[in-house]
Amino acid sequence: MCRIAGVISNRLTAETAMEKVALMCDALKHGGPDDEGFFSDETVGLFFGHRRLSIIDLSQNGHQPMADVQQKVWITFNGEIYNYPELKQQLLTLGVSFHSNTDTEVIINAYIKWGVSAFSKLRGMFAFALYDKARATTYLVRDSTGVKPLYYHVDKETLSFASEVKAFRIARITDESDPNWPIRFLAFGHLPEPYTTLKDVRSLAKGHYLIWEHNIQKFSIARFYKAPEKIYITDIQVAYEAIRETLQAAVKRQLIADAPIGVFLSGGIDSSLVSLLANTQRKQKLKTISIFFNEKEYDERSYQSTVLKKISGEKHSHLVQQQDFEELFPRIINDMDMPTTDGINTWFISKYAHEDGLKAVLSGVGADELFGGYPSFNRIKYIEYLRRTPSPLFFAANYFKTDRYRKISFLSHNHYLADYLLLRGLFVPADIAKILNTDVNNVGDVLFSDKSVTGLGAYNEEMAAWFETNLYMQNQLLRDTDVMSMSHGLEVRVPFLDEDFQQLACSIAPDIRFNKNQPKKILIDSFSKILPEAIWNRPKMGFTFPFQEWMLRHSEISNERLYRGKFAQNSVMKFKSGQMHWSKVFALYQVQLHV
Repeated sequence: MCRIAGVISNRLTAETAMEKVALMCDALKHGGPDDEGFFSDETVGLFFGHRRLSIIDLSQNGHQPMADVQQKVWITFNGEIYNYPELKQQLLTLGVSFHSNTDTEVIINAYIKWGVSAFSKLRGMFAFALYDKARATTYLVRDSTGVKPLYYHVDKETLSFASEVKAFRIARITDESDPNWPIRFLAFGHLPEPYTTLKDVRSLAKGHYLIWEHNIQKFSIARFYKAPEKIYITDIQVAYEAIRETLQAAVKRQLIADAPIGVFLSGGIDSSLVSLLANTQRKQKLKTISIFFNEKEYDERSYQSTVLKKISGEKHSHLVQQQDFEELFPRIINDMDMPTTDGINTWFISKYAHEDGLKAVLSGVGADELFGGYPSFNRIKYIEYLRRTPSPLFFAANYFKTDRYRKISFLSHNHYLADYLLLRGLFVPADIAKILNTDVNNVGDVLFSDKSVTGLGAYNEEMAAWFETNLYMQNQLLRDTDVMSMSHGLEVRVPFLDEDFQQLACSIAPDIRFNKNQPKKILIDSFSKILPEAIWNRPKMGFTFPFQEWMLRHSEISNERLYRGKFAQNSVMKFKSGQMHWSKVFALYQVQLHV
């Protein structure tokens, strides 16, 4: 796990390009504190940078950028390839030789042997730049789930890329803000891909690769991942066995590490299950990291204790208080890279994991999206009925006082994102226009001008799963998890998002995959022998902090006089009187901080 950066340009001098890459790497050193490396080929104007977090093969053999023996192919790589031992064995039988035990070298040789088709053979989380000297081509490649971020900027035949958006600004590649980012942020609570806070800095789509042709200094983007055709599993006993077998295999291969590795344990179903499975697979004693609070309604120690009794190894539990939030808040905001209404929880638990000596942890992210763990899975059916309403009536929803009914106004736009925002949106377009002092039609154009996705099917659980996976999890959970954990030099692995496990989950017939009365029932039943009832037979909390109380007492967030505009000030007053969720006032705070 690392951070990567690079510049490809014949317009810049070698000295200038190298300076920019060095500045980007310096901005990213928190994510790669163990080593730094650079590679350049001035004949094509290529400059790669790398910051290393050593997880597999801790020796200097893992130094990057790395090349094959003949130095025909160079790579700067961020991530982990979990099936690299199997791929390495295949390549050895084909006569390929290796000089390290790294997964990085496996990627290089897989590409040399199989070309771009090698990308689809990789199982893991990855973002890398790969330079093929003979073909005068560089590829930017991002994993099929989009666990690892990869941003790029193209301007005047110059390509720049980095693992975080802040690197482009710090290296003076571009500091021009995207004027529309506050609109998207106030609607979503995050910046939806491919957009960022910077103009023309884009996120490479998951499962895709960018091809930069050095001879003509132009690029194109292609897809390497295609979801397999569904053949539904309709027998629930077959589904149980497949879930057990595939998730156990995912946990086992994601425990591969030459550095200390542990598990985040919140006390919920997902983290508890990952912890219990990791405990059976790990040869060394498992280290768990948990958080608790003085606020009783958020305290999950009793559930954590239930799981910890079944686990051997080091058990670390940390108290987080209002004072910690207050003291560390400025650093947290700085580490976000881009504004978000999530991620503070990950920042804290990653901080403690790092302090407890860990370099990598397993997380339970992904199970809710795969098995119906959110209220949206039951609520989505109502959108079908609402969509039958004459669209002019949706505008009338703006006159409702409660947010729940005002959000119906999203449906005045015939767009899939309007459906999603009805389920998870923060502010409606009319309110965003008031906050930013702009025209409501402009807000609608920004949010819904992109081509609408077709073929999503009926308003059912599978559509909800698509929304939660490709929008909420992709744009918020995964991005926030990556940037917040890497701010502490910590790698977070996500077994539920193992490619094989995801494919299995999506191949289970919806009528047995989802349950209207008990979220994630099929997952619970699959592991009924090891998962205590006290863990699954309880109210769902998620990994939640007491933010409603903490932000209420925060001297800046709750001070309406610091906000611009009457609507924003009134919103803070509503928050202080208990009429508004903390995520909305936190979004307002960040907008007024940056705009």
